[in-house]
Amino acid sequence: MPYRRTENVVRRLAAREQAILTAALALAGEGGMQAVQIAAVAKRAGIAAGTVYRYFPAKTDLIGEVIATVSEREMTAMRRAADAAPGPLSALASCIASFAARALAERKLAWAALAEPVDPEVDVLRLDFRQSIAAEIEARIRAARARQLLPEQDARAAAPAIIGAVVEGLIGPLAPDAAEPAAAREAVQEMTLMALRALGVVDARARGLVAQVPLP
Repeated sequence: MPYRRTENVVRRLAAREQAILTAALALAGEGGMQAVQIAAVAKRAGIAAGTVYRYFPAKTDLIGEVIATVSEREMTAMRRAADAAPGPLSALASCIASFAARALAERKLAWAALAEPVDPEVDVLRLDFRQSIAAEIEARIRAARARQLLPEQDARAAAPAIIGAVVEGLIGPLAPDAAEPAAAREAVQEMTLMALRALGVVDARARGLVAQVPLP
């Protein structure tokens, strides 16, 4: 009779895997992907390094899971923010503002997941993440354009340009410091305004599209 894991064993294994991932996310948020080392993750999770390898045979596997986790979490937040908006233009603004605000709130982790140089194998997952964000923004641009709330434009080209502006302008090496909540809120509002103006919304502030930027 083949061995079958009991529910308790399955839960214990899942909890241990989650503890490893939580430790890796914390380290990435503190020091970027370079900080995600097996020994450091094991120490943070309170387990042996060999145990980490049983769940993630290589460091790139663990880093890939970190990026996948961040991607799923951020895409869910972006869609939720946009879907809660009253119209397609405000949905676009909320989508961009959510991406910008959450990236700035976890600046090191966002940079690590989106742009920090890592192993080429991991870059494939990072590209998937960026493509998911671009696809979501592109869809919101097209929806606003369909209602004639934006001028005619190439949404497929505009969406990644917005990602580049957010990444470089808010979390990249050249981005100004915005550690205080008021400064962070202003930075996100200005970035959202810039993106909307680039898309052809000249009166975004007057229309209240960025009046309230919820910070995570």
